[in-house]
Amino acid sequence: MRHLVLVLGDQLDANSSAFDGFDPAQDRILMVEARGEGERVWSHRARTVLFLSAMRHFADDLRARGWPLTYHTLDDAPQGGLVEVITHYLHRYSPAALVLVEPGEYWLEAALRELSATAGCRLELRLDTHFIVSRADFLRWAKGYKQLRMEFFYRHVRKQTGVLMDGDEPEGGAWNYDAENRASFGKKGPGLVPAHEGFHRM
Repeated sequence: MRHLVLVLGDQLDANSSAFDGFDPAQDRILMVEARGEGERVWSHRARTVLFLSAMRHFADDLRARGWPLTYHTLDDAPQGGLVEVITHYLHRYSPAALVLVEPGEYWLEAALRELSATAGCRLELRLDTHFIVSRADFLRWAKGYKQLRMEFFYRHVRKQTGVLMDGDEPEGGAWNYDAENRASFGKKGPGLVPAHEGFHRM
């Protein structure tokens, strides 16, 4: 097998960079429902149900395309955490590379780097195109600052992209309205929100 393409539950997009160059004749997709993930960080049952439902619907879409897919459910063996289950499939398929979009959690990226080295396969992390800037963009910016502050990065990105900008100045004349947002409603509280056209009071 050339590529085992890992699709994480928060990366359900058929246009994802994980599928760039995907070849059904050489590659296979892996999706994992890991019981250990529901226990590692607390999550409301309703959120978990929606998360798993989204994964299963996406898996159905991939099957409809005729793409080779291994979908590991909560009832399948082996049980355990995400990394343990991925380990099982790396040994089963022995791909030349494990391919996925950059995970949103650093602990997982670190674990996959260690796992791929142990399993003797290359780890290929691809850019998450759902964000305006990449991690590399942030790291380049961060090198110029001793203290990292979101406000500075926020302004940098707006200037770089032109989003919410009017030429070289911020749209509306201010970079943010934090001071106004922190203002008190006073003793009377916020009061009633005025009715807008198209809405009716209950």
